[in-house]
Amino acid sequence: MKLTTTSRIAGSAALCASLALAGCGGGSGSGSQAQGQIVDGGTFTMALNADPGNLDPQSSAASALFTISQLAYDTLLGVDPAGGQIRSQLADRWSAAGTTVKLTLRKGVTCADGTPLTARTVADNLTYVGDPKNKSPFLGTFLPAGARAAADDATGEVTLTLAAPAPFVLNGLASLPIVCAGGMSDRTSLAKTTAGTGPYKLTEAVPGDHYTYAIRDGYTWGPNGASTATPGMPDTVTIRIVENPATAANLLLSGELNAAQVTGPDAQRLDKAGLFAARTAAVLGEQWYNQAEGRATRDPAVRLALTQALDLGQLRTVLGAGQATPPTTLAAIEPLACPGGTLASALPAHDPAAATEALKKIAGKTLTFAYSTAGGSAATATAELAVQQWKAAGITVTPKPQSGEAINQTLFGTGDWDIAWAQVNVNSPDQIVPFLSGPGVPDGTNFAGIRNSEYDAAVKRASAMDGTAGCATWLEAEAALVKAADVVPFANQQIATYGAKARFETPGQLIPTSIRMLDR
Repeated sequence: MKLTTTSRIAGSAALCASLALAGCGGGSGSGSQAQGQIVDGGTFTMALNADPGNLDPQSSAASALFTISQLAYDTLLGVDPAGGQIRSQLADRWSAAGTTVKLTLRKGVTCADGTPLTARTVADNLTYVGDPKNKSPFLGTFLPAGARAAADDATGEVTLTLAAPAPFVLNGLASLPIVCAGGMSDRTSLAKTTAGTGPYKLTEAVPGDHYTYAIRDGYTWGPNGASTATPGMPDTVTIRIVENPATAANLLLSGELNAAQVTGPDAQRLDKAGLFAARTAAVLGEQWYNQAEGRATRDPAVRLALTQALDLGQLRTVLGAGQATPPTTLAAIEPLACPGGTLASALPAHDPAAATEALKKIAGKTLTFAYSTAGGSAATATAELAVQQWKAAGITVTPKPQSGEAINQTLFGTGDWDIAWAQVNVNSPDQIVPFLSGPGVPDGTNFAGIRNSEYDAAVKRASAMDGTAGCATWLEAEAALVKAADVVPFANQQIATYGAKARFETPGQLIPTSIRMLDR
């Protein structure tokens, strides 16, 4: 889940501004420059459009952190990109029945400091994330609230007892990074170092500039048994902070980068140049309103009017450079747990006259509109168009362009906003629930302060159903939010991570063990 601040809340993600992006989907590759011969070792350099900040992998849902965490941390399970089936990773056996989940750890898994990963350490991770006082955004997202964990180190078994049935609990565990014992005993150390079982270990951190990771020898427990001994894997991974997508595109074309997520007109440049691209579906445009006490956007009539004032089709075209599509579901990362949604039909219709009349009630007020500059010129142009359309409806909206890191602080910290563009990207509808209901900031992740009784009731019904049997009800819940203009998704797109002299897979996030260095 990435707030994706692009791109995971996100990004994962090179979107316009995402708070969270969950890496559970699949990525397809294309491009004429993907045909080079594999070369072993070397350095793989990738751009991120925002600094990850605190590196504790369980501390934030920001896309930049979620992306970088994949290098040093593993999850208990994986999800097959093709069909969505649960697959092994740290756990090689698992079961879920009613309110009981059992996972048996794979033998021989070690942490970067050489210590073995134990069932007790995994249970401690689940207990930490599950404790509300620790304020992990993954509580209720990747781990159901009220879950209790127990461990048996003799058998390597972890038992998770749920407070209530959770239809997609295994999908959530497939996105939850696991911290080793050293990091669990000293959480403050995780801000600047890594303590995981992943294929790489952090060796240098220069915030705002770059992060360097070194490969781990003997790593054999990646997705589908992936190993760092596989030819073509880089010895070093360097993550560079490059906020401007045009700059990232230029660095790809010059060979200074091996990978970067790029959208908009700059993506079209890279396509024309024939660069390799791994693509994954994601929400590209998503609008939120601050419903905190004292905000004009707390009023449902104002939210509806601000939405009616916008020509969402025009915004979609500009933001996606003509490539974006109407929204389908709020959980858009493939493989979708609940496909087949039609959220575009639930969007309030463009009605400037009705908007102008309704907005007279807040005449004279100026609203603050926060959006991320990480989306480059396309995001800026789309934001300017939205401001013009609001002005035509008689309301003054002040745009507040921010870096990805800054907008996360605005949404989850200062609260100084009325309207925001921020994509929350996940692949199952239960993962987004904490962002759409429940406690607001700072006690929870419902940063917009949404209170929609119809949504809450439908979620309660869907949560009691078995897996995909509840999908129709989950989609009904999402439609209730969109009809009420509590959240306004207006654009989806196949987001591309481009590669130069390298190929890789991007199921929501780039998979480190899929990287293959090429000679051209």
